[in-house]
Amino acid sequence: MSVRKFKPSTPGQRHKVINGFDAITVSNQPEKSLLDTKKRSGGRNNSGKMTMRQIGGGHKQRYRIIDFKRNKFGIPATVKTIEYDPNRTAFIALLSYADGEKRYIIAPAGLQVGQTVVSGQGAAPEVGNALFLSEIPLGTIISCIELRPEQGAVIARSAGTYAQLAAREGKYATIKLPSGETRMILVTCMATVGIVSNSDHQLESSGKAGRSRWLGRRPRVRAVVMNPVDHPMGGGEGRASGGHPRTRKGIPAKGYKTRSLTKASNKYIVERRKK
Repeated sequence: MSVRKFKPSTPGQRHKVINGFDAITVSNQPEKSLLDTKKRSGGRNNSGKMTMRQIGGGHKQRYRIIDFKRNKFGIPATVKTIEYDPNRTAFIALLSYADGEKRYIIAPAGLQVGQTVVSGQGAAPEVGNALFLSEIPLGTIISCIELRPEQGAVIARSAGTYAQLAAREGKYATIKLPSGETRMILVTCMATVGIVSNSDHQLESSGKAGRSRWLGRRPRVRAVVMNPVDHPMGGGEGRASGGHPRTRKGIPAKGYKTRSLTKASNKYIVERRKK
């Protein structure tokens, strides 16, 4: 994978860095049977009141139905295409199973068109295969991890992310997560072998404000330029620092731990995430 830089022919092109899309094998031809409509709220609730700011506009998108559960056990599938998905940072892969069914999955880095992948018990620990944590060799780099059995992948799904299977003891496996947190997860949960594709996503630069508008992101007003009635960091004579960083509701915003000390899942965390 690579990124593309542009000649500074216009102000918008000067700092623009986009993905080279070398890994993409098909352009703008998604599988129609796996498309769904995507409703946009503009940040408004069922009463029409804006409950979320900085949301609205943007290009129309259609949702790709992704198989996060990988529950077609023992049935081999062939990778037909690697595609762009406007709903996520990672690329997706279209699998064609031996029984004729087609499904989209989050594509791991290194997955090739024509490659055969399989999920479930007995699958080899190769890139693209989905296995139970009880069957993955220790030290393996994994992604798309379930937090609870049969829930579907919820951890390490964005571009370039991965976790590592560190240990196994009894019915729990110890996973080192992308955040630096070390956590215990049931060995009956599934994970995909390999790093999530499109690791160059972090190198991209939009180059202009308009590209944010295409993504449905409206302008955001800084807190320090607001009035005191609108934000705790607003007001003051001249340009003020705003004091200690706080949210709109007055909660400390940087370095303040907001996780509940009595949360039931705290007992599964072996080591907290790094700052």
